[in-house]
Amino acid sequence: MEKFQKKSVEQSYINFYKSIVDQDRAAVVICNLNHEIIYMNPAAVNSYEKRGGDKLMGKNLLECHNQELRGKIQQVVEWFAEEESQNIVYTFHNEKQNKDVYMVALRDEGKLIGYYEKHEYRTAETMKTYDLC
Repeated sequence: MEKFQKKSVEQSYINFYKSIVDQDRAAVVICNLNHEIIYMNPAAVNSYEKRGGDKLMGKNLLECHNQELRGKIQQVVEWFAEEESQNIVYTFHNEKQNKDVYMVALRDEGKLIGYYEKHEYRTAETMKTYDLC
């Protein structure tokens, strides 16, 4: 019974974390250390629809980039692996969408297990604060 309860609690946490990522309006693409795309939130699926959308899951992220960017991605992953405190790198600014893009390390008890692409939009929010209507 205790094993079942532990699994249930762990699954509950996973559901919470997944919900956080899924509700984000910015694209989130999660990769393992083999550069395989293991998850894309709905915003990412929509954002990358012309490139295959959810069919990109399971594919190698490096195949979506030119040789120069492949090298940079690998360099960042190696940098993440060097030191537990090295966890975020600014990669570029998208002028058209007015957003900054980062690579962020994913760790399990300090051990590097993967990375994700994080988008931060600079455009000011137009939604009214606490507008529930």
